[in-house]
This record gives sequence, C-alpha cells and structure tokens, in this order.
Amino acid sequence: MSNDRFDQGMAMRKSVLGAEHVARAEANKTDFDADFQRIITEGAWGTIWTRPGIDKKTRHMLTLAIIAALGKHDELAMHIRATRNTGVTPDEVREVLLQVSVYAGVPAANSAFGIAKRVYKELENENK
Repeated sequence: MSNDRFDQGMAMRKSVLGAEHVARAEANKTDFDADFQRIITEGAWGTIWTRPGIDKKTRHMLTLAIIAALGKHDELAMHIRATRNTGVTPDEVREVLLQVSVYAGVPAANSAFGIAKRVYKELENENK
C-alpha cells in the first residue's frame, strides 16, 4: 500500500486514540510486529476510518459496540478512553452498551459496563 494510505491512517489513528497513545505504540513496535502495525494503520485507520459516509463519532460508537460484543476487553478500554477525542459521551457509551446487551448478550454487556466504569474512574482520577 502507498505511503499516502499510511499517512492518512496515522493521522486518523492519532485523532482518535491520541498522539501520546500512538507514540507509545510506535515506541513499543518491534521487528516482530512492525508489519502488523503497518497493516492496522493502512487498513483499519487509513482505509476504513477515513471513508466518507459515516462521521467519526458514529464510526466510533459502532466500533465500541462491536468490540464489546466480541469481548475484546483491552481494545474496549482503549476505545472508551479515546471517546475523549471523538466526542462520544458517557451517556452515549451507556446506550451503546445497552444495545449490546440485547443483541450480543448480557454477559458481554456486563463485562463492557465493568470496563467502562473502571476507565471512567481512571479518567476522573487523572483529572483531579
């Protein structure tokens, strides 16, 4: 893939996850996972997240629902943290997780609510 796709993906990744998070991820990249990181940046961030048709906030709420439904807890915590950058409010996260409870099951939503509560508490403590 082209450097343009990578550059677009990196810009989107930073706008959603935050420049500090991306810098840490890049600093932790090794020869072992460098190709994987490039695929994520070009494919997910540079191809899907940059598409027209769905605004960033809506795309982020969809991402939260899918990650919660799949039980991807580390990714969910990271993306709940990232809602600070996309304008998704805690009330909207709650609604997304309620939707998850009906369509993906109460256990998935229960885990997701617990993760969200933990992340929001951490964010609250960071802001003190």
